[in-house]
Amino acid sequence: MNGIMAASSNRIMLGPLVAAIDQGTSSTRFLVFNAKTAELLSHHQVEIKQSFPKEGWVEEDPKEILQSVYECMDRTCEKLTQLNIDISNIKAIGVTNQRETTIVWDKETGEPLYNAIVWLDLRTQSTVERLINKTPGRNKNHLKHKTGLPISTYFSAVKLRWLMDNVEKIHEAVLSHKAMFGTVDSWLIWCLTGGKKGGVHCTDVTNASRTMLFNIHTMDWDPELCTYFDIPMEILPKVRSSSEIYGLMKSGPLTGVPISGCLGDQSAALVGQMCFKDGQAKNTYGTGCFLLKNVGTKPVMSDHGLLTTVAYKLGRDEPAYYALEGSVAIAGAVVRWLKDNLGIIQTSSELEKLAADVGTSYGCYFVPAFSGLYAPYWEPSARGIICGLTQFTNRSHLAFAALEAVCFQTREILDAMNLDSGIHLAQLQVDGGMTSNRLLMQLQADILCIPVVKPSMPETTALGAAMAAGAAEGVSVWSLNPDDLTEVTSEKFEPQINPEESELRYARWKKAVQRAMNWETTEPVNNGNEETSIFSSVPLGFYILGSMFMLIGAKYIAAGQK
Repeated sequence: MNGIMAASSNRIMLGPLVAAIDQGTSSTRFLVFNAKTAELLSHHQVEIKQSFPKEGWVEEDPKEILQSVYECMDRTCEKLTQLNIDISNIKAIGVTNQRETTIVWDKETGEPLYNAIVWLDLRTQSTVERLINKTPGRNKNHLKHKTGLPISTYFSAVKLRWLMDNVEKIHEAVLSHKAMFGTVDSWLIWCLTGGKKGGVHCTDVTNASRTMLFNIHTMDWDPELCTYFDIPMEILPKVRSSSEIYGLMKSGPLTGVPISGCLGDQSAALVGQMCFKDGQAKNTYGTGCFLLKNVGTKPVMSDHGLLTTVAYKLGRDEPAYYALEGSVAIAGAVVRWLKDNLGIIQTSSELEKLAADVGTSYGCYFVPAFSGLYAPYWEPSARGIICGLTQFTNRSHLAFAALEAVCFQTREILDAMNLDSGIHLAQLQVDGGMTSNRLLMQLQADILCIPVVKPSMPETTALGAAMAAGAAEGVSVWSLNPDDLTEVTSEKFEPQINPEESELRYARWKKAVQRAMNWETTEPVNNGNEETSIFSSVPLGFYILGSMFMLIGAKYIAAGQK
C-alpha cells in the first residue's frame, strides 16, 4: 500500500510533461521531458532506411518515416508506464525534422506519390543548371534577396520541380488538384492530425524558409518565386509560427494531445541550446554539420557563402528571429561511409579508438565532398578526395583524417561567419550524435583555437521542439523567460595545441579542398583546340604496351627457369 501511495505521489510531483518527435535523416526518436526541469524522462529510437537508386540519389520511404514515429511513440509510452509515469501528463507534442527533404502525396488517398527525396540528394543538378542559365548573368544568388539562399540542389523547390517534371503520377496529381507538397514536418503533422480525414496541412516559418519559395521578409509564400519555379501555390502548406496549436493527435496512446511546436532540426537545436541572444551560435554534428548564429530580428545577408534563414518565431504574435547558417553535407555520414563502404570499422564508436591510437593523420587529408561542397563554396562539381598518402599511411591515419575533416569544415564556416558579422565567436556550443566522440570535440577546439562547450544532455534538438510546444498559447506549461530556463550543465574542451600548428594544418586542408573542386564535369577533355587529341592517350598507350612487353618477358623468364 505504501508503495502504491509513493508511486502515485511521484506521478503528481513530476507535473506537466512535453513530448517531441525528432525525425532525422538516419533515425526517428520520440522523447518526453519534464516541463519544469527540462529533464529527459524516457525515449525510443528507430533507424530509418535510406535507398540510393542511382549515384547521387538519396531517398526514404514516407510511410516508413510515419510508421517509425508511431512505433517510437508507442514504445516510449510503454516505458513511461513501466516507470509508473502517467502518460496523461503529456500536455503537448513538438515536431522537429530533417529539413529540405521533399514529399508529395495524394490528399484523397493519403498515399505518397513517390519516395521522399532527401536533402543531400544530387539528382537536381541539371534542374539547377537550367534555372541558373535563365537568370541574368547566370547568377546562383539571383533569388537571395528574397530567400537568403543560393539556387542549389539542397533546397526543396528544385526537388519539387524535378518530381513534377519526372514523375507522371505527381504531374497528373498536380493537374487534377490532388497533390500536396510538404517537408517532413508537414507530412507528419498532416498524417497525425487525421490525414485524408481532415488532417492539418501546415509548416512552420523555419522549414518554409528552406524551400526557396518563401520570402523571409514578408514571412509568407512568394508568388514571384512560385512563378519562377513554375509551382502552383495551392499545393503548398499553410505557414504558421513555430509555437502554436496546429491540431490534435487523432490516434494512438496520445489521442487528443495538441501538436503545438514545429521547428526544422537546426532551429530546434538553436532553441534547445538557448541561443536566444544576438551573436550566440551552436554547431550540430549529425549526418551533416550545421552551424547557426542568431543575428536577431533583422536578416543579415552573407557575403561569404553562408545562408540567411529563419531561426524561430515562438508564437503567432512574436517577432521572427533570423540566423546565419553554414551547412556541411557530410559529417556523421563520413563515419557511416568508412563503416559500410570501406569496412575499416565495424561500429561508429570504433572510429574514436582507431584515430586515438595514432593521434595524427600523418599528413593525410580527407575532403568528404560526396555530395559536392556546401557552405561556403556551394560547388556541386566537387567530389571526395583523400590526399597526402604515403606507404606509412594506415587505416588509423585515415580515421583521424576523417574526424579532422569534420573540424576543418566547421572552421571554414566559422571564419565566414566572423567575416559577415564582424564579431568573433568566443566559444562554440555543440550538440548532436557525434559530440559523444571526445577526440572529435578536442580536435574541434584545437582547430578553431576557441573553447568548445558540450551540454551534458545532448538531446538539444528534441528539447528545442518540446520547449516550443510547451510554451504555445493554450498549452503554456513551459516558460521561455530567460530567468525561468533551467541552467544547462556542460563540459568545456579548451584548445591544447599552439595556433601556428593549427593554422598550418588548416592551410593544408584548404589546399586539399582546391584539389577536390571541379572534379565532376560534363565537358569533354580537350587540348584547348575544341578537339580531343589522339596524342592525349599516348602516355596511356606506352603504359599498356610496356606492361604487355613486361608480361611476355616475365613469361619467357619463368619458362626458362623451369
